[in-house]
Amino acid sequence: MTQPDRVRILRDDNTCPELPIVERGGTARAVVWPGVGARLRSIHRITLGPGGRTVELRHPMEAVYYVMRGEATAVDPNDASRQLLTSGSMAHIEPATRYVFEAGPEGADIIGGPCPADPAMYTHLKG
Repeated sequence: MTQPDRVRILRDDNTCPELPIVERGGTARAVVWPGVGARLRSIHRITLGPGGRTVELRHPMEAVYYVMRGEATAVDPNDASRQLLTSGSMAHIEPATRYVFEAGPEGADIIGGPCPADPAMYTHLKG
């Protein structure tokens, strides 16, 4: 039996499975997730055009996101509070917290996800 590679280089491209977490104006792809062997981490690329928005998200574990480009607002659906995330910002989402990302007028590229991976995000990819 051969040993699996200890280091894998993963590309963020159209071969990554799409995640149905964008409500309008963009796409989301799983780059690091259980389907590539990751057990303890997920990294998703969320690309939102101007005014783009994710669906409401919630995970039993924490999540962390980094805004690579543009601006986005993190919205808490519980009380409609809003926090601006500028390019270079990171957001930490506590377990079981509901949240939505809304892109600003220039759109936003966001990378991150729940840690460990949330299996519910990949149920559409099974079978």
